[in-house]
Amino acid sequence: MALPRLLARGLAWPGCGRALHRATSASAPAAPDFNSFVTRTNTCGELRSAHVGQEVTLYGWIQYQRQGLFLVLRDFQGLTQIIIPQDEAHSHVKKLLSDAPVESVVRVTGIVSLRPPGQENLKMSTGDIEVKVETAEILNSCKKLPFEIKDFIKKTEALRMRYRYLDLRSFQLQYNLRLRSQIVMRMREYLCNLHGFVDVETPTLFKRTPGGAKEFLVPSREAGKFYSLPQSPQQFKQLLMVGGLDRYFQVARCYRDEGSRPDRQPEFTQIDIEMSFVDQAGIQRLIEGLLQYSWPEERGSITTPFPSMTYEEALADYGTDKPDTRFGMKIVDIGDFLRRSDIQFVQNALSYPHGTVKAICIPQGVRYLKNKDLESLKESAKSQFNQEIMEIICRPDGSLKSLLTKFLGEKQQSELIQALNMQVDDLVLLAAGEYKQVCSALGSLRLESADILEAAGLVLRDPTVFHFLWVVDFPLFLPKGENPTELESAHHPFTAPHPSDTSLLYSDPTKVRSQHYDLVLNGNEVGGGSIRIHRAEQQRFVLEKVLKEDSEVLSHLLEALEFGAPPHGGIALGLDRLISLIVDAPSIRDVIAFPKSFKGRDLMGSAPDYVTPEELEPYHIQVSWPLAEKEAKNPLT
Repeated sequence: MALPRLLARGLAWPGCGRALHRATSASAPAAPDFNSFVTRTNTCGELRSAHVGQEVTLYGWIQYQRQGLFLVLRDFQGLTQIIIPQDEAHSHVKKLLSDAPVESVVRVTGIVSLRPPGQENLKMSTGDIEVKVETAEILNSCKKLPFEIKDFIKKTEALRMRYRYLDLRSFQLQYNLRLRSQIVMRMREYLCNLHGFVDVETPTLFKRTPGGAKEFLVPSREAGKFYSLPQSPQQFKQLLMVGGLDRYFQVARCYRDEGSRPDRQPEFTQIDIEMSFVDQAGIQRLIEGLLQYSWPEERGSITTPFPSMTYEEALADYGTDKPDTRFGMKIVDIGDFLRRSDIQFVQNALSYPHGTVKAICIPQGVRYLKNKDLESLKESAKSQFNQEIMEIICRPDGSLKSLLTKFLGEKQQSELIQALNMQVDDLVLLAAGEYKQVCSALGSLRLESADILEAAGLVLRDPTVFHFLWVVDFPLFLPKGENPTELESAHHPFTAPHPSDTSLLYSDPTKVRSQHYDLVLNGNEVGGGSIRIHRAEQQRFVLEKVLKEDSEVLSHLLEALEFGAPPHGGIALGLDRLISLIVDAPSIRDVIAFPKSFKGRDLMGSAPDYVTPEELEPYHIQVSWPLAEKEAKNPLT
């Protein structure tokens, strides 16, 4: 991932250009004063030729030291070259700084001077000057490091997380966390100052919520009773609407007891929002304005309104409900075209009620995909989706090479080329079977193919381009994976049905669309919300009759809806995921100060950890210990 140009020059904090621009305006707030309340005169990133002749005091870490002649001092804002005195009068200063290990914390006081002609460093914001030391102090010496504090040095993630406090010194993580802080502050300004939202903290200890992700349990001193850590403040923000707050907002900590993935953590942060008397369009306008207002200048501008597509359109064209629209390779339905053919497996697929034949065209696939790549794609479709794939190749003479061609005449082949917009050396992957299975398989192959093409040097998904997309009209319910005859909520059980489908809720709930909307950015879900059910009788029907849940667990919410609950809706933005996409981080762990490992463990503090039976006794819990030794053997996972 590439840091912005300002960072490469030694300015580590984001938004400095914006802050300095605002400082020139009488109505704008001044640039932040990083030297208030502290004993330094300047940071390591702010000295320029205008400071020449001034005596300054800097604090920081020794980034680099060369043969007792000079060192580079680093702090959060940048780098400054420090000239070590060579005269006898300052011999003690020379020895002090020459002997200090890299990453030791020092204080230096000296005079700012211009660098000698030809020795300027254009890559550093302070590259025109240097500081000639007069006095220095080692505030804390650094022992041998487990890894170098440099962004280009490769480190295992386990090592980085074990020594996270050292990893945080890198310019990249400094940049990520400061940009995150800036964006959150701008979001607060937009919501609270410009649009009257109320920032409310909701409880962390609550009770289990039906459906959704698995929740962490917290024991209580009442035998057999447990709290749950909320996977979101969903119920509380709805209750705040019942309470008449009208507009709620929170930077909310949320918890899910499920395996970590590159875009998931057991504890995560979301921008949580709820409004009364609002519809779907109102929520969408709010979020578009919020993102436009808080978007970092160095990432370009974003255009509103964001485009929108239905869930069915997303599945049909991209094979997923979170399509990456930065590149083409859309799924094409060729069922009607092949219906006239004598191809047996095609006819078998189309004979089923939800049968289809679809394909994707990989541009220049023959040139860039090797046989092993093609076999890997086929195996992926087979293992993940139980879906067979057939390839079609467009030869240099424009003819097709495939097992299908013997069933197709020249005219039919020409029509197929036109339908798929095939060019020479293009590769088509074709699938026939059940509609959703075919779409999902081809959607996955579309992304895998893009990975292969990009590994070969083609740029399909520019990380500096940001394609936002609303996906709407989701189904309200989906068949349960373990028991397809039963239904579960596609979003959560508090989502209201689409106004046009309300009657179907009581007659055929499988056909009901929801007022659920997702915000997608470059193929990643960064937000999701819905208009809520605000009538108790409808909410009780969904819980008891459709989802077969015990409504007693939500008796407090059902009762609240009977006391004049206003129509309301909201959304939650995944802050970690959003920031990771903005900075092009490979994982959300790179935008969280102290993240958990892939298995949800804190490798730095060795959490979770064992507790004694005496500590568990007040909670009426006993632990079976046979796995203790096995777990202890592999703590860094």
